Amino acid sequence: MKKILLLALPVLLSGCSYYHQMMDRMHTDTLEYQCGDKPLSVKLDNSRQQVSFVYDNKPLTLEQGLSASGARYTDGIYVFWSKGDSATVYKHDRVVLDNCQLQNPKR
Repeated sequence: MKKILLLALPVLLSGCSYYHQMMDRMHTDTLEYQCGDKPLSVKLDNSRQQVSFVYDNKPLTLEQGLSASGARYTDGIYVFWSKGDSATVYKHDRVVLDNCQLQNPKR
């Protein structure tokens, strides 16, 4: 009995890991923006209330913050602010990506 349990334990643990990865993928949307001539791919994780994207060859993960309108995410340095089908990225309150338009928005 102990041998079966020892053999089954790694399988059960890997199943738990797979389940969590699957749930993370289910709660994550990838949003494709076009900011002038620059594309911006943003992963929106609703369960963790955060977005992640790469800007200036640097991976960023921003937490959802307070917003009077739209959705605002920040790490204290960068801000990703979206409203409707458009978004803006700020660094230290300076606009670094403006006029970002969501490509193929879901309606």
